Amino acid sequence: MFEFKLPDLGEGIHEGELLQWHVAVGDTVKEDDPLCEMETDKAAVTIPSPRAGVISALNASPGDTVDVGSVFVVIDDGSGDAAAKEKAAQEEASDTAPQEKNASRPDPPSEQRPKGRVLAAPATRRLAREMGIDITQVSGSGPGGRVTPEDLNAYDGADAGPDTAENPEDTAAEDRASEPKAVAEPLEVSGIPFLEVQGLATPDGPVEREPFRSLRNKVAVKMTSSSILMPHVAHMDDIDVTDIEAQRLAYNLRQADKSDAGREETAEKNPGKLTLLAFVMKAVAAGLKDYPMFNASVDLSSREIVYKKYYNIGFAADTPRGLMVPVVHDADRQSLAGVGYRIRHLAGLARNGEISVPELTGGTFTITNVGAIGGTHVFPIINAPESAILGLGRVEKRPVVVGDDKIRVRKILPVTLCFDHRVADGAQAAAFVRDLKDMLENRLEFMSRI
Repeated sequence: MFEFKLPDLGEGIHEGELLQWHVAVGDTVKEDDPLCEMETDKAAVTIPSPRAGVISALNASPGDTVDVGSVFVVIDDGSGDAAAKEKAAQEEASDTAPQEKNASRPDPPSEQRPKGRVLAAPATRRLAREMGIDITQVSGSGPGGRVTPEDLNAYDGADAGPDTAENPEDTAAEDRASEPKAVAEPLEVSGIPFLEVQGLATPDGPVEREPFRSLRNKVAVKMTSSSILMPHVAHMDDIDVTDIEAQRLAYNLRQADKSDAGREETAEKNPGKLTLLAFVMKAVAAGLKDYPMFNASVDLSSREIVYKKYYNIGFAADTPRGLMVPVVHDADRQSLAGVGYRIRHLAGLARNGEISVPELTGGTFTITNVGAIGGTHVFPIINAPESAILGLGRVEKRPVVVGDDKIRVRKILPVTLCFDHRVADGAQAAAFVRDLKDMLENRLEFMSRI
């Protein structure tokens, strides 16, 4: 019998909610067959079978929360007798040779980790198959020896060897114990009043109750923690995007002509229509280089401000599962067309429930846009451990007094920068927003900076 423990689902993730089983007791599965769908605070992921065999037991039901490292599936892979003999031999050796407890360990037997048992996300496994790489020969650099897409790209066949026989579950547990915690982690959120509210009084009319769990619960806990532990300050301004909008609409018309002509759709050749968010994201990535306090985190354990020299910009996306924040990595190094393509691609993955954990992590700054829905200024909560978030309202036509003292109709974008007052002051926030304003109101300034 093989007891399958829930593997590491990503950095900082210690549990998942079981959404549904794809198997039942008595079913025969092959290696990499989907066992179930698990939902974390980052994404819904498919858990593949690490071995071939017959499902002997399912230790959780849909809706249950399963801890990383706990046994949730038992698979009869025909190794029961061998495993029992091995365990008995190990116990006998331990009883007869206690003096060797601190000696060097012998190499683990081959049964300890079969060739196919590799810790990797389903998307990474698919990528390995597409690249023609035997994933069992790749040394993982992720938590617990987890194989990442970067490992596959760097693989040249020289990494394989006996060292890869290390048990990934044990290593993952050690990594989780030793890795530094995020900003809010050292403080117990159980003391937050939100989590200690008493039950509601008897309602005066009909009600419907829904379990407060999964992604909605994770968002609630994280946002409550952030709003209480971080001193939020907001700076608001209006940006005249008339010229940028004219440029964007003209660009989109040209892209529509290219699509009609049947040209290949790629990030650079034909990214599809650009939204205003792409322009704002490029301006933010450029501005953060001059105002690093808004691309930082606070390390409470060492009492240090950590300034990040990379620019991964997240954007809030409303999905059927709830709020998600896909991340455009290295937004400063991508072209405007490339950023527009990534935004559209990631938003589609998030809406369809196909986005991966790496595409939802690693952000250094977040943009949230309520303009498509409506409203003017918004007061967003910082996405901890980041130090700032930019909220965008709806672009509206307004009468504006221009340079010749005449009234003109201009397109105005309301923005709100919420920032952590521990790392920045109001003057810095005003200067940063003014910098964004200069870029988005002046096409020449924008093109020279991005």
